[in-house]
Amino acid sequence: MKARTTERSRDWDLLRNPPEFSLVLGGPLFQLFRRAHLTDDALMMVRQRIIVIALLAWLPLLLLSALQEQLWGGTNVPFLFDIEVHVRFLVALPLLIVAELVVHRRMRPLLQQFLERNMIPGNAMARFEAAVESAFRLRNSVLAEVLLIAVVYGVGILIVWRQYIALDTATWYASPSAAGSQLSLAGMWYGYVSVPIFQFLLLRWYFRLAIWARFLWQVSRIELSLVPTHPDSLGGLSFISGQVYAFSVLAVAHGALLAGNLANRIFFLGAALTDFKVEIALVVIFLLCVVLCPLLVFAPQLAQAKRTGSREYGVLAERYVREFDAKWVRGGTPADEPLVGSADIQSLADMGNSFAVVQNMRIVPIKRDDVLRLVGATLAPIVPLALTMMSLEELLKKLMGVLF
Repeated sequence: MKARTTERSRDWDLLRNPPEFSLVLGGPLFQLFRRAHLTDDALMMVRQRIIVIALLAWLPLLLLSALQEQLWGGTNVPFLFDIEVHVRFLVALPLLIVAELVVHRRMRPLLQQFLERNMIPGNAMARFEAAVESAFRLRNSVLAEVLLIAVVYGVGILIVWRQYIALDTATWYASPSAAGSQLSLAGMWYGYVSVPIFQFLLLRWYFRLAIWARFLWQVSRIELSLVPTHPDSLGGLSFISGQVYAFSVLAVAHGALLAGNLANRIFFLGAALTDFKVEIALVVIFLLCVVLCPLLVFAPQLAQAKRTGSREYGVLAERYVREFDAKWVRGGTPADEPLVGSADIQSLADMGNSFAVVQNMRIVPIKRDDVLRLVGATLAPIVPLALTMMSLEELLKKLMGVLF
């Protein structure tokens, strides 16, 4: 009965009609957006979603702060001067939404690439299909998003935000007292509506990254048909490492969120940018781990393919060069066969090139450019804060010195 239900719920055939692989086209929130005509199966109408969600999170804060006369005064940190809140809801939150479209477009041909490159052996097709179904099932899970909401309110608001993120001074959203921070009217909307919206979207991304990591791990358990002489130096798996670029927008969103948080502490609490070297490093390392580490599950197979290829092509090369040596060097060539223009010479060069490709095959599907791109995307929003330590002219001179 269970297998029959699964077949009915699936409207695609992996071999005849492979579906688009997507981490974002599913779940209760996606279905809600569809019913509200804020998205479609192509994830268009990004501008509409950004406007609706950002205004729901930010506009009431503006109005309530004006109502309680804390828009540009009346407290240590007025609403209009709170850099973090504007960056969080007008920069980072829209980036989280834009990242959905970028990741979807980049990943949708993934399954087709596995099949077109004949990576999946015929006897393992059922396991590959099961991995795809499992990823789609988790992506569409109602329970998962309900649990995310529970985590947002149970941990994200009551513990993380109040204890570690909120400023320890009088602000437009809270005033410190002996009994703890007292939320203002705007602070109640901020703490129980705006921040949960952002944290839910952020945790939803972490959940999607977990689905992605799990899918890659399941595929890596299949004995893939890797070709050691493939010119991409990854046995044909370069399309997997190419997915890293899709997460650059997500990295920028994290950098913007961190930059807004640090800016408040620099301008209102008198801190210096150098005081946050550990925090900056942790965010960069965290993003590198969640984006790049899932790709490492293919390293054992790539290493095995390289060892096997080196051995097999080594034996083949040994046989060829011995026959070439016997024919052209030891006098075994017919007298009427000219050396110039002989196909044997070109074949020897081709054999050498093939063996060199195997020897240069990478066993880690991560390039230095991938690391630099993610680090640069994360740090880019933080760079303007360097102006709090030096003038723009001095900063440009240092950058020019580093670059040139």
